[in-house]
Amino acid sequence: MAAIRLTGPVPGPRSVALMARRKAAVLGGVATLHPIFVAGASGATITDVDGNTFLDFTGGIGVMNAGHADPSVTAAITEQAQRFTHTCFQVMGYESYVALAERLVRITPGRYEKRALLLSTGAEAIENAVKIARGYTKRGAVLCFEHGFHGRTLLGLTLTGKAAPYKSGFGPFAPEVYRLPFPYAYRGQGVHGSIEDALRTLVRPEDLAAILIEPVLGEGGFVVAPPAFLEELRALATKHGIVLIADEVQTGFGRTGTMFACERLGLDPDLVTLAKSVGAGMPLAAVIGRAPVMDSIQPGGVGGTFGGNPVACAAALAAIDVIERLVTSGDAERLGAHLRARLDRLAATRPIVGDVRGLGVMQALELVRDAATREPAAAETAAIVAEARSRGLLLFPAGTYGNVIRFLMPLVMTTAQVDEGLDVLEASIDAVAAA
Repeated sequence: MAAIRLTGPVPGPRSVALMARRKAAVLGGVATLHPIFVAGASGATITDVDGNTFLDFTGGIGVMNAGHADPSVTAAITEQAQRFTHTCFQVMGYESYVALAERLVRITPGRYEKRALLLSTGAEAIENAVKIARGYTKRGAVLCFEHGFHGRTLLGLTLTGKAAPYKSGFGPFAPEVYRLPFPYAYRGQGVHGSIEDALRTLVRPEDLAAILIEPVLGEGGFVVAPPAFLEELRALATKHGIVLIADEVQTGFGRTGTMFACERLGLDPDLVTLAKSVGAGMPLAAVIGRAPVMDSIQPGGVGGTFGGNPVACAAALAAIDVIERLVTSGDAERLGAHLRARLDRLAATRPIVGDVRGLGVMQALELVRDAATREPAAAETAAIVAEARSRGLLLFPAGTYGNVIRFLMPLVMTTAQVDEGLDVLEASIDAVAAA
């Protein structure tokens, strides 16, 4: 039975009316890619206010790995909300914060004693990871990489390697942040020679508090960091006493086939930042890391009013159960393999597809106008996303050049649903090519 069911045009009249209300009340700086409004969601599908049901290949930008409205997650939220919704952990404790911290220190990469800090957003996790690294090392400088995305706060924007639209008009930015090329093989970009040599004109390694990297670029287009590059970063950090931070906000919780991308790529970080799918849609984030590093911060030095909210913690504990089953059973890896096989076949027959890349279910297509010049097909990408929406498939673009289609479907999606969605994607590519 088909998952996609369209009752009329997209967007429908109720969504159009809500968009008009949105325009009158919500600032334009908050972008909304798809001009539809949600009435409900379940598993891997979303139904809008006009009764159209879409296949969701966006997952709330990587948030819904456990699926929409999973019964165990919604039950945990309901039960906790009926008892209490907030006290602030800095005022008085509650068991779910401690239980989630215990769970996270157990499952995150690194065979060493760890501690956890719970927060509300990915940007907040990044900010606090850098604070912790600075507090521990008593240094100020931070190294990050081109094409990375680390949030919309002042420090997050400074660390982010994409100017428009994120950084335009929002400077000046935070000092003591240095940037090197990310190894982006398809575009011939990367550090040529050793990383330490590349730093000679930027910053002394002994002045670096932290090195921050996404093991797989998220917003930057799902480019996978080569294991040898990550190994060199680890060696550099160890040699100079630098805190190595892995940003697993988008790559975490089964997206790459393992619970965390670091496991798959052999990276042993000092700190890991988490958010998105950890809370199954509830605002939750975390920093997990080596106990001596985390314990170096004085009481009151980190925290936040809503960090580790009890309802969000309850959702996370239930969501981790769901995702761990998908990973340990091999279902996440099989879904990723099926998706990749279909994308490879699509690439072989559609010249617009220049590159297929990713790990596990974290796959992407980079679209180009010419295979030889690799000119980014940004306008065509936007047109394909719009065409797919009109046919019942929700996609989300990515990439510094605006020409990547990334796949962030819930891990509970079936292979039949993947095939249905990719049939729509193929038809959409063909329709745009014929226009």
